[in-house]
Amino acid sequence: MASFRDMTLFSVEGKTVVVTGGSRGIGRMIAAGFVQAGAHVHISARKAAEVEKTAAELGCSSVVADLSTPEGVEALVSAVDGPVHVLVNNAGATWGAPLADYPEHAFDKLWNINVKGVFYVTQRFLPQLRQAAGAEDPARVINVGSIDGIRVPEMDTFAYSSTKSAVHMLTRHLAKQLAAEHITVNALAPGPFESKMMAFALDDPATRAAIAASIPLGRIGHPDDMAGAAIFLASRAGAYLTGTVIPVDGGITC
Repeated sequence: MASFRDMTLFSVEGKTVVVTGGSRGIGRMIAAGFVQAGAHVHISARKAAEVEKTAAELGCSSVVADLSTPEGVEALVSAVDGPVHVLVNNAGATWGAPLADYPEHAFDKLWNINVKGVFYVTQRFLPQLRQAAGAEDPARVINVGSIDGIRVPEMDTFAYSSTKSAVHMLTRHLAKQLAAEHITVNALAPGPFESKMMAFALDDPATRAAIAASIPLGRIGHPDDMAGAAIFLASRAGAYLTGTVIPVDGGITC
């Protein structure tokens, strides 16, 4: 048994990590944490200028890929050689509109990227995840869901909340299917963090203060909060967890 002084318990040094939607927001937070922890990181995003700029700033590799399409999935998989120890399915989108005005194409767009994208990226990376998998150190898939897939949010984000709930159930399906192959599948369900999705609320000081006051821990999430949760799941410390959905939300879903 490892000593609690043995910090390799939380090490991800030398692991190959793929983070989708890694150019900004939560994806960037997670990617930055893995880079700083000594992992070899590949990030993907749809916009070339953004993903290349972020990769240069973080010191990792970039791939331009629209993961709502089969061609985008193939582009990402083809760009990453060799075993993949950790796959972080973070790429996603949101859409808000009143019930009477909510468009059908919002469901189509969000289903394609938030759910189908997670499934088919994982499916296509399976050969490389299997190469990295071992009984004592499994390969890891980490899906980024949302607390809005756990509770009904205040905002009218019908498709977003529904697809994130689907991500949580998909996580459990994949975990059960892949456990025998030494591949764990877990989900993180973030609360409020600095991101483009939350900018409409957090950029307004009064709204930001109200959101922070509604969180039991009294603050918006920090980048280290997301990075730390992902690194835990990817390290030896998280090797015995699979099929879990972990809220990273300051206590909102208590």
